[in-house]
Amino acid sequence: MRHRARHARLLIAAWLCLFVGAVPARDTADAAPSAAVASAHPLATAAGREILDAGGNAFDAAIAVAAALAVVEPYSSGIGGGGFFLLHRAADDHDVMIDAREMAPGEATRDMYLDANGEPVRGRSMNGALAAGIPGTPAGLVHLAEHYGRLPLATSLAPAIRHARDGFVVTPHYRIMAGFRTDAMNANAETARIFLAHGAPPADGTIVKQPDLAATLARLAAYGRDGFYAGPLAARLVAGVRAGGGIWQLDDLARYRVVERAPVVGHYRDIRIVSAPPPSSGGIVLIEALNILEGVDLAGADRVQRTHFVIEAMRRAYRDRAEYLGDPAFTDVPVARLTSKTHAQAIAADLSPARATPSTALKPVAPPAQGDHTTHFSVLDTAGNRVAATLSVNFPFGCAFTPPGTGVLLNNEMDDFSSKVMTPNGYGLVGADANAIAPYKRPLSSMTPSFLETPERIGILGTPGGSRIISMVLLGTLSFAAGEPVERWVATPRYHHQYLPDEVLFEPDAFDAPLRSALEARGHRLTLSNRDYGNMHAILWDQRTHTVTAASDPRGEGEADVWVPAVRTVTPRAD
Repeated sequence: MRHRARHARLLIAAWLCLFVGAVPARDTADAAPSAAVASAHPLATAAGREILDAGGNAFDAAIAVAAALAVVEPYSSGIGGGGFFLLHRAADDHDVMIDAREMAPGEATRDMYLDANGEPVRGRSMNGALAAGIPGTPAGLVHLAEHYGRLPLATSLAPAIRHARDGFVVTPHYRIMAGFRTDAMNANAETARIFLAHGAPPADGTIVKQPDLAATLARLAAYGRDGFYAGPLAARLVAGVRAGGGIWQLDDLARYRVVERAPVVGHYRDIRIVSAPPPSSGGIVLIEALNILEGVDLAGADRVQRTHFVIEAMRRAYRDRAEYLGDPAFTDVPVARLTSKTHAQAIAADLSPARATPSTALKPVAPPAQGDHTTHFSVLDTAGNRVAATLSVNFPFGCAFTPPGTGVLLNNEMDDFSSKVMTPNGYGLVGADANAIAPYKRPLSSMTPSFLETPERIGILGTPGGSRIISMVLLGTLSFAAGEPVERWVATPRYHHQYLPDEVLFEPDAFDAPLRSALEARGHRLTLSNRDYGNMHAILWDQRTHTVTAASDPRGEGEADVWVPAVRTVTPRAD
């Protein structure tokens, strides 16, 4: 009888979700009224829903979404790449970041991308096997299944294996990204065979099948970590990389491990911010910028004054990124100082409310954007578990190299290191010794998966976009702070300043003519972006109204889904 009554309550809740857009809260205070997944591709969002409906939790769903994206969005992420999974486990209120960032091979050297004159060789850190770091995503998926999920890894990987085997449909976005990287992809016969059609981007509607990738994912499902980092597949990966001019060794794969890291935590007014720690710069730079803005009257400022303040906060926070941030295993990153209110007051002491501060006037950096087609997804289950995950292969289609017989398209995250001190990388970011290349080191990232928490609302958000990731999450956080709906966070027009170059990059709809004139009069140098950028995916759990809403960036082709699963999610037992 109790089972039938519970089933009836679930049917009523589902009806309310469909027809009134709100679902009554569950009995427990920390239970979410519904589940939600927002990702960059409808098939990945559907994979997350499939796993939650099968009784999995948010962490199982994260495996399914990440693996599906690796198949259907090869220009943005893949198991040949890496990234960060920010987790909240509701059972014990535990926050942790799973660092699955790529690692430099053991034969990597500080000057490996420089010529005989000590100058960077164009393209060497971006195209071909030498540009690839040791992937972390496969280890991250296994770690999630073994330590946080409820379902077998094979169950969570099943949707991705199916899509790799049966194929997915080429969209206009796929075709555009393939067009951007056609030359690099044609330089590797295996990559061209899989992802192009007779050396050109495939037509819309073409079915792309990846049987080798399906087999690789099946090995991972069957053997866990050793299915990728040891055995026949590892040997095939290394042989293919070395034949292509790379420097991987079997020992590099054998020694790779994910790292559990404590997130960075800050506060902006009544909002608690939980975000990515080093080797991501995202959380620190985000909190620094918010600390600066907390010291000005942002709420009472007009549009010109508000935009000026935000630009100046970005400038100063990104300046610290260039000097201090890198892999904490190799660099002493002063996290507590950089995220303190005192530090924000000190670096904002010269902030003029009326004039732009030239970047050259700031304290000089002592003697990086990673991939524009990174991906992000957000997950919430009915137990209150949540995931914000940002994953990447760096440039579209990574380094455009696929070791034969593996289906694994490799990253070019080695470009995220500072090949030469204060020399811009592929996206214009500069860095100092803290981010220099070294064996087994993890390159600095801008990824900023984040949770925003108040007593009444919880936000889950993040985005791709290279160096602009942090500024996008900053603008999304300010939208959350203003009480705006989740659709506004992901759609708000964007602008960006990253210290160097000393310019404000803005989307076509971000600044109208009067605002542009007013900012230029204050000394800001403005540069119009030739296209919209970013692809944010976010979830809002509003505990005042007992509703969950989610949104995918209208700039992309992603999808957000909110529903009541047939099987209620139960949190795993806390260790």
